[in-house]
Amino acid sequence: MAFLTDRKRATGLGSAKSGTQHFWRTRVQSVALFFLIPLFIFTFGPILGSSYEEVTAFYARPFPAVVAGLTILVSWFHFADGVQVLIEDYVHGLAEKILILLMTCISYAAAAFGIYAVVRLAL
Repeated sequence: MAFLTDRKRATGLGSAKSGTQHFWRTRVQSVALFFLIPLFIFTFGPILGSSYEEVTAFYARPFPAVVAGLTILVSWFHFADGVQVLIEDYVHGLAEKILILLMTCISYAAAAFGIYAVVRLAL
């Protein structure tokens, strides 16, 4: 039987000092997406099914391009934060670190490709 103090039992299990920041960042992203998703649907919907020339002319205007870019960017960052929480909750050890690194790289790459696609359409 081990006689451990409460402090000794809690060593290594304490706060990582980033949970509150992560929580608020996720909430701010959720509120931003609450407004961005309907804007994206209303700007993307009318152009759906149009020819390439019409789509490039439509996204050459600043408002639809900015809405699409912000929606893509915030969505992928929100996805990355959510999946990170899932991985932290259910995977442990080296696999946790590898999966978080892999998921972060994939999310940032997808966001970069999405922004690149919108910029190519807009210019």
